[in-house]
Amino acid sequence: MAEIPSVSRDGLVVCVCNGKQYKARDAIDAALFRGELKSIWKEFLSNLGTETRAKELALELDYDSVEEMAERFRYDRDLITAEETERWLEDRGLTLENFSEYFARRYWRSTLQESISAEDVDFVSASAELRQLFTRELILDDELDLLSKQLMWRLAVGAAKQESGIDPEKLAIEREQFLERNEITSSKLGDWLDRIGRDQQWLKETLAMEVAYQRVRDGLLNPRARKKQLAMLRMPLTRFEAEVIEVESLDAAREALLCIREDGMSMQEVAGEARYPYRRITFRHEDVPANLQQKFWSVGAGDLLEPLTRGEDGFELYRITNKSEPDLSDTIVQERIDERLLEQHFSGLVRDHIDVPMQSALSMQ
Repeated sequence: MAEIPSVSRDGLVVCVCNGKQYKARDAIDAALFRGELKSIWKEFLSNLGTETRAKELALELDYDSVEEMAERFRYDRDLITAEETERWLEDRGLTLENFSEYFARRYWRSTLQESISAEDVDFVSASAELRQLFTRELILDDELDLLSKQLMWRLAVGAAKQESGIDPEKLAIEREQFLERNEITSSKLGDWLDRIGRDQQWLKETLAMEVAYQRVRDGLLNPRARKKQLAMLRMPLTRFEAEVIEVESLDAAREALLCIREDGMSMQEVAGEARYPYRRITFRHEDVPANLQQKFWSVGAGDLLEPLTRGEDGFELYRITNKSEPDLSDTIVQERIDERLLEQHFSGLVRDHIDVPMQSALSMQ
């Protein structure tokens, strides 16, 4: 696929389909249409609220913590040098100042303990400046890549001509659902579209695109396909239940193990006597770090694992209380299987029919 130049902020090109460029704004507005923007927008406003509160209290940033966050961000994206970081930002229409401000907000979000009330403003009513800031936040949070992927999946259905016609009845139902989830009356629809800079033609195309996508999606998620995928994912989706104790050193971990194995104490009793943090957790085998998966797979219910490192200066003790194979009646299992079925199908369509900017994380998926 050809490399596509990007422009800043709402002008950032996320993909090209049939010769037409689709930008950050298109991915965001499509998510707004689907009702998938509310929680992200609310969290964004809450983050701004913590930043505002910190300024009101004249609090000082811990620059070492902020720098540590930034370094972790660069490491995760293989941005080794300052020049590589600046180029990465420039490709996305961002500046070093945007970068620094983002991590300051993340710092206040993680450290300010007060309950902060988010500003009561919806996305449609927000100023252009606030929407631009939101776009920058989406880029740095990698949320824009996820919204763009959803847009590209829908565009790819049309580009692949998998749907020859759209049922008018389904269009009408989708329109009613759109109005309901966005709390719009038919009489106010024109005003709503004006406020986001869209028109009836955009709505018509978006409705048709959504109906076509949902029909293909529903066809993919059938009992036979789910059952086949379940057989392939038996190990990754195996469910574990465990008790966990956090201790401060390897010696403490060994002492705790001795109390459990030799003295017959329970995990909870050991944690209670030594005042160690104790919790019960549930997880899937695929959630375990790759370097530890074999350790967990080789144990059964009632088994203790050898102490595992936790961070830089701690250890964890695990006792497996239950281990069970996945079942489609489990909501989480079905959700993860459905995610894989959709990813397999639509990622192939995107490769065949959509051009993605080379600098986008999506082009590497």
